Amino acid sequence: MPTYEDLLATLAEQDRRIVVMTAENRAAIRGLPARLGDRFIDVGICEQTMIGAAAGLALRGRIPVCHALATFLTLRAFEFIRTDVGIARLPVKLVGAVPGFLSEANGPTHQAIEDVALMRAIAGMQIVCPADEAELLAAMPVILATDAPCYVRFNAMRPAVEHSAPFEMGRAEVLSEGGDVSLLTYGLMLREADLARQHLEAEGLRVRLVNLRTLRPIDVRAVLRAAAESKLIATVEDHLLVGGLYSIVCEILVANEVRAKVLPIALDSWFKPALLKDALAFERFDGASIAARVVGALRA
Repeated sequence: MPTYEDLLATLAEQDRRIVVMTAENRAAIRGLPARLGDRFIDVGICEQTMIGAAAGLALRGRIPVCHALATFLTLRAFEFIRTDVGIARLPVKLVGAVPGFLSEANGPTHQAIEDVALMRAIAGMQIVCPADEAELLAAMPVILATDAPCYVRFNAMRPAVEHSAPFEMGRAEVLSEGGDVSLLTYGLMLREADLARQHLEAEGLRVRLVNLRTLRPIDVRAVLRAAAESKLIATVEDHLLVGGLYSIVCEILVANEVRAKVLPIALDSWFKPALLKDALAFERFDGASIAARVVGALRA
């Protein structure tokens, strides 16, 4: 399987409109300057400058792919994303590194746990949350082919599951079926939700596991089906409760006049910095803890 860097280089070689940009965040794209020449631009630690420049390039027919730490990309440059990219609906692609728990050992200033809420607030902004490297690579050609701006929660971890469906914008991946509980999730948390599924099935429960993949557009039918066919929906996300998947699901249910029991598994504040495995366990976001929370909700 190629790396993210290899794929981006290949796509850029095939389409000379693609320009790769970074705000001194080269971890996943170190080799691209030599391969892309003047179509690789590092603005330094200046996220606002990067977005302003990207908007200008997009107005000239380019497709900028901008890289920065997710928290600084979505917070520090928010006004520029909203005003320069969002209002004009320019095809600028925003790639946020170490979102959510992937920030692991970093403190609150580096934890992007409100990024989805911020990007949802910008009209027309697509939001893609790959579960792993395989899904990231499958998503990028689709993302670059759209005319809309897009925010990507970068995730190049080893495959979380064996993916069963090709990537499509607005199309969820249903990995298991069951009528007791539906686990709705995205990104990094698919790995832990799948472990939770295994724990729950070992207790005799029937579990539907849904990898939503894109939060805008979102697969409304998958959410409504979960509500109609499950005793409980659990939304599992490494994001604040407000503005993320739980909010999206509630909005869908209200808009469609559907009543359902929903258990939100989300953050209520910044998480304790630690190695990823330890951070997940401490915050009760590991598979076993998620399963225990679901069982508690079913018995309530």
